Amino acid sequence: MLERIKEIIAKSGLSNGEFSDKIGIQKSSLSHVLSGRNKPSLDFVLKILDCFPEINSDWLLFGKGERGQISAPIVTDSPTTSPEIKQHIKPPFHDSGMEHSIDKIVIFYSDGSFQSYNSK
Repeated sequence: MLERIKEIIAKSGLSNGEFSDKIGIQKSSLSHVLSGRNKPSLDFVLKILDCFPEINSDWLLFGKGERGQISAPIVTDSPTTSPEIKQHIKPPFHDSGMEHSIDKIVIFYSDGSFQSYNSK
């Protein structure tokens, strides 16, 4: 499983620190797993599958079947993002009595597949 986790990190284009932040674990926990000191816990594996729903759980756990597509993260604050696009990234409504933040973005593709990005 260790090699498959390393493959997910490499294919995602994230550094180890960015990956640990994305799945919501401490950097030291990821370091211990990658060094072989600790084995990944069920919680660790579930966090990977939650943040990368396109990953086949049988592939991650047992090395069976297809891996699934791993996409690089979406960057919304790049200098090339136009103001028009940034405007559409904001929540579609605003209530002055509440603060809104984006928890999850789901992109649906025409072939029926989808990708989910969590803010955690």
